[in-house]
Amino acid sequence: LGERVAVAPLVCLGDNVRIGDDVVVCAGTVIGDNCELGSATLIHSNVTLYRNSIIGSRVTLHAGVVIGSDGFGYTVDEKGTHVKINQVGNVVIEDNVEVGANTCIDRAATGTTLIKKGTKIDNLVQVAHNCTIGENCILVAQVGIAGSSIIGNNVKIGGQAGVSGHLKIGNNVEIAGGSGVIRDIPDN
Repeated sequence: LGERVAVAPLVCLGDNVRIGDDVVVCAGTVIGDNCELGSATLIHSNVTLYRNSIIGSRVTLHAGVVIGSDGFGYTVDEKGTHVKINQVGNVVIEDNVEVGANTCIDRAATGTTLIKKGTKIDNLVQVAHNCTIGENCILVAQVGIAGSSIIGNNVKIGGQAGVSGHLKIGNNVEIAGGSGVIRDIPDN
């Protein structure tokens, strides 16, 4: 633990957790093994950080946020049964990011799901496994980003918009609320 850290009642800290200076962790939060929290970060009540999640400095995670849960990865066996694919990556959230209540950011299948610095994410947003969200983006409520999509810098995505998997959205793109994006979008 760093200096001037406040940990409220009913917080659960796993093994090898590192917490920087001036961090506040509110009641009922679970921080899994090998997680890191940068300085001056605020974790509101009932947040869950799964193992190996790395949170930068001056980050705010609002109530009910889940960071690092398994991505939705399945394959079908010879009998037609859905078989889970292990999700062994992690989530990294860089500095000065805010994540709204009940938002979920899934761990990567392998590698890292990345939220870059300065991005602001509203309530009830889903960021799937292996996505990268660029710097200074805005994702409004109920946005869904499917797996392995890459969102550029300074992108604004309106409420209830969805981005299909494995797409690349360029820098400075604006996606209107309720849109469905099914192909790559170039810069600007």
